[in-house]
Formats: sequence, structure tokens, C-alpha cells
Amino acid sequence: MPERTETFTVEKSLPYGRMDTYLREKFPAASRGALQRLMEQGHILVNGHTVKPTHSPRAGEQIEVHWPEAIPAEAQPEEIPLTILFEDQSLLVLNKPAGLVVHPGAGHEEHTLVNALLHHCQGSLSGIGGVARPGIVHRLDKDTSGCLVVAKNDETHVALSAQFAKRQVQKIYNAIVCGELARESGEIRVAIARHPSHRKRMAARDDDSGRAAHTSYRVLERLNAATFAEVQIHTGRTHQVRVHFQFIGHPLVGDAIYGARLNARLKELTSYAAPRVMLHARELSFIHPRTEEQMSFEAPLPKDFREALKALRADS
Repeated sequence: MPERTETFTVEKSLPYGRMDTYLREKFPAASRGALQRLMEQGHILVNGHTVKPTHSPRAGEQIEVHWPEAIPAEAQPEEIPLTILFEDQSLLVLNKPAGLVVHPGAGHEEHTLVNALLHHCQGSLSGIGGVARPGIVHRLDKDTSGCLVVAKNDETHVALSAQFAKRQVQKIYNAIVCGELARESGEIRVAIARHPSHRKRMAARDDDSGRAAHTSYRVLERLNAATFAEVQIHTGRTHQVRVHFQFIGHPLVGDAIYGARLNARLKELTSYAAPRVMLHARELSFIHPRTEEQMSFEAPLPKDFREALKALRADS
């Protein structure tokens, strides 16, 4: 991505907000971590001065964002098999297997989806945030399988990120949850924030500290001490499906972080122990940034998910 500079004025004071969060909403294609690094390196100025990521935006402040030329990615290309549902010069849609981490991080510096994409794309990469990398527009947890779209250039990355930010992308999941859902369908509207004491977890919050989150569901099949459901997320919060179903008392089957107690109970009742969180991103729909065509993709249920359904059926 070539160097460029953007300037704008803060329109409304956010006394309880943070500058990095504010900028993340202005530039959804850039991660908050990337924006924090740009602030630390002096590439983002407020009224001509550097500020900390925790600075609260004030009406009238002049913000200058300098996007440096993208440097090569630190992650190395790896020849990892990918199941690609669609690919053209702008983007690709793949069926991510469970167990594959999307982005390198602490404890997962290699063998990730990004490593695989660096090999597959061979130079056709996005440079949003200053690092040349495949355009990871959204993520799936390590244990979650299914549809994922990846941008191959900056224009596509920005356009897809805008669709996600405006909630124009349809994301439908299949999930198996512990216990019997009381209703055939329902809506869960509860804000989500970082857990106050467990920093790698999220939590449902009923105060101003969380971000609005909306999940809807309908029952597909009632199982033995569990329920097979179709889930649609209308917002894209971290661990949203897992947190929301924990909140209503039905954590996902296989979720040791948000549902250890009820999963232990499920094993007592059925003798079944899931190998991973039973969540699958079945369908993904969006508008192609270049052709403006409505596109929809579906990833079939993987083998371990089908085996879970078979093991939990009352007549099995």
C-alpha cells in the first residue's frame, strides 16, 4: 500500500471513549492493534501532537493519520491445504477447518491461516495498517469451522470492512448447545465486553462498558440433552455466539471456557464429549466490491459436527 495521509475533524466529544476505539470505527479495515502502533510511532497526530490510545476524542480536534508504505509481513508463507469455495482477482472465500488459527499471535506464530494465504496469494496482499498481509476482514475462532472471506487488495479490504461495519454481511451459523432451548426461536440482545478479571474471555454486560450485540436463533432439531440450532449474528463481537448462549443458560457443546459445568453434565447424561466447540459458519453473503453482485456461499457441516449430531440424537 503506498503512503498517504488523511485528515478530518472530530464532530462529537466522547468523554468516556478512547481514541483507538474511535479510529477503529472510522477505519474498520485497520485493527485496533495496528492503529495503536501507528499512534506510538507518531503516524497519528491530534492537533499536531501525539496522544495515547486512551485519549478521549473531543469535538473540534484535528486528526491527521499518516498511512506508511506497507512493510513485508513477518509471518512466513507455508504450504497448508485450503478448501477454497470461490476465488477471483479481488478476494477469496474459503471453508476454514476447525483447529486452524486465523492470525499469528502469542503461541501461534506459525501454521496459521495467514501463513497459508501468504503462500497461496503469492504477493497479492492488502497493506492496511502498514503491514503487507492477506486481508483478514473478519475472523473465526480457532475451533470454529466454516465460511471466511479474505481480501486480496486494499480496495477490496476497505469495501468489505465497510460492509461488515454497516452490518450488510449476512452470517449464519450452525451450533449445538447444551440443554433444551425453551423456545423454537429467539433474539438475544445483550452487550459484550472484555471480562473484568479473565482478559482472554468476554462477558455479557448490562451497563455502558459493553458494545451492543444482537444474535437470533431458531431450533433445527432437539437432541438428547442438547439442541441443534441455526444462529444468525447481526453484530460481530468477539466470542459473540458463545457468550450469548452462555448468557441464556445454554453454552455451546464442547465449550470448556464458557460452559465447562454444563458440558460435564452433558457427558454424564450422554457419554459424549465434543472434540471442540460445536460452532460452524455455514453461510456467508455479501456484495462483491468490484462487480457489485450479491454473493452467497455455504460450507457443508464437517465430519466431527455430523458425528456430534449422530451421538446426541435420542434414538442413537
